[in-house]
Amino acid sequence: MRREAPAGYADTLHRDMPVPSMLSSLRVAPLALSILIAGCGAKKPPQKGPVEVGVVTLTAQDATVSTELPGRTVSTMMSEVRPQVAGLIQKRLFTEGAMVTAGQPLYRIDPRLYRASRDEAQATLASAQATLVAAQAKARRYQLLGQTEAVSAQDRDDVTAAARQAQASVQQARASLQTSSVNLEFTLVRAPISGRIGRTLFTPGALVTASQTSPLTTIQQLDPIYVDVTQSSAQLLQLRRSLASGQTLPASATIRLKLDDGTEYPLPGRIEFAEPIVDVNSGTVTLRAQFPNPDGLLLPGMFVRVVAPQAIVPRAILAPQQGISRDPKGNATALVVNRANKVERRTVTAGQAMGDKWLITSGLKAGDRLIVEGTDKVKPNDAVKPVAVAAAK
Repeated sequence: MRREAPAGYADTLHRDMPVPSMLSSLRVAPLALSILIAGCGAKKPPQKGPVEVGVVTLTAQDATVSTELPGRTVSTMMSEVRPQVAGLIQKRLFTEGAMVTAGQPLYRIDPRLYRASRDEAQATLASAQATLVAAQAKARRYQLLGQTEAVSAQDRDDVTAAARQAQASVQQARASLQTSSVNLEFTLVRAPISGRIGRTLFTPGALVTASQTSPLTTIQQLDPIYVDVTQSSAQLLQLRRSLASGQTLPASATIRLKLDDGTEYPLPGRIEFAEPIVDVNSGTVTLRAQFPNPDGLLLPGMFVRVVAPQAIVPRAILAPQQGISRDPKGNATALVVNRANKVERRTVTAGQAMGDKWLITSGLKAGDRLIVEGTDKVKPNDAVKPVAVAAAK
């Protein structure tokens, strides 16, 4: 027998149980979510403007084309000091490595034998002079006696000849004395030129001779100093053709010098001359430059690099190196902004590097806006917003 539920029980059960309210909430949530998604989908993504790129406006200017050439320093004058007489070295009279002047005493060789030889020559000269006086007096007497025919003509001629012979002996003795005096002076070895003297190769007590091949020491003049550089004959020929055609103008002969450690020598130099022949082994031409060297910083035999201006290119285009790139084939390319503010790719010919710029011989002209910043963000035909960038001097 089924029992009936009390009246109002269903309403109480419907009111107290939370299930219907939960189901109602679940029905409302998808609706709100769909409205939110619809609202988000209604918003459009922001439109992107043209990419900003840094550009440099190219100008035409005269550019000096320079080249770096290897070279070696060479002293302008060098003298190997050798003895001119034989003997033992008594004393060294200079400090090794010091500056010496022409005529300064360097070594003293034992002078005793040469002093004795000079004294002997002086005595021989005095004897010859005394003989000459007697012979000339006798010749004068015979001339007077010959006028009265008191002596024969033969005796008179003999006496006259003897007087002349005595005079020749005097001249011979005087020359011998001069030679002895010079040899005595040679016992004091003097500096033949001014410059910096090297180390001594002979010490006091060493026996030296006038015919020896080994020098006592060496003196080199360092101020000014030469720098011998080499340039290929092909480059020299190309430069001369360019000058002859009027494509370039002659540059100044003033040159700069870079030392072996990369620093720049503070004083400029000048090209003195070029060898008139080409070395058959290396195909190069030797150029000689001269630099002042008052402080003795440059020493003979140093390896240096000479920065020599070759020519002046009129109305040249110099492009910053960061604006020039290479394609997979190795060709130089550049990105420029045209009048419509769109990117164009140009194939250019980059010649010599001049500092932080390339010398452009074709592909760019004055007035072109070269992209130097943001090249990785754009491609040809892209619209861009050019922003001027200060070019390095």
